[in-house]
Amino acid sequence: MTIVACGGQTRPLVGWLLGLTGKDDPRVCILGTATGDASIPGYFETFNADRCRPSHLPLFGIPRPDWREHLLSRDLIFVGGGNTASMLAVWRAHGVDAVLREAWESGVVLAGGSAGAICWFEAGVTDSFRAELDGLDCLGWLPGSCCPHYDGEEQRRPAYARLLAEGFPPGIAIDDHAAVRFEGTELAEVVTAVEGAGAYRVDASGETPLTARLLGV
Repeated sequence: MTIVACGGQTRPLVGWLLGLTGKDDPRVCILGTATGDASIPGYFETFNADRCRPSHLPLFGIPRPDWREHLLSRDLIFVGGGNTASMLAVWRAHGVDAVLREAWESGVVLAGGSAGAICWFEAGVTDSFRAELDGLDCLGWLPGSCCPHYDGEEQRRPAYARLLAEGFPPGIAIDDHAAVRFEGTELAEVVTAVEGAGAYRVDASGETPLTARLLGV
């Protein structure tokens, strides 16, 4: 039961993500719901046919009739960034959240960046509603809260600190180019594609860096 939350700039992490499936030619599905599927062409360049068997699940217009079976037959489902609140609303309208839970429990690797990182936690730091950052209740499969782009957007640190002071659940902040891997609901590993990027345990009293493994070393 693997979930990977990437802070942002996930392209350098794709080889590692595909390796988590344990398959030589993994079947991958992209969920681009958070951008209304506008991001799909870029993800097909990243998860290209030389590295895996890519597909995507469109939820705007008429969804494919076998979408449930399609998700459950993948080795990796990757959730793209965008508007988390809108994405969760669409998932719930179609029942995608329930099928993703079933996929996770059956061994499909779930991963994503930005919106695709915070959606698995109890809560996330989001710009879904306005340029200023707010807290958002998410799926609640992983404990605590999550903040992506921690080193990539200057408002992230102060916004997370403000939310925590207001009673937001403590959690994990993730830099761009870094990712956290959970096995079940336990943090198993922090990896980074760039030296100096990483992740942190964060609560109202401050932040504590987590040990990160530099990929390729």
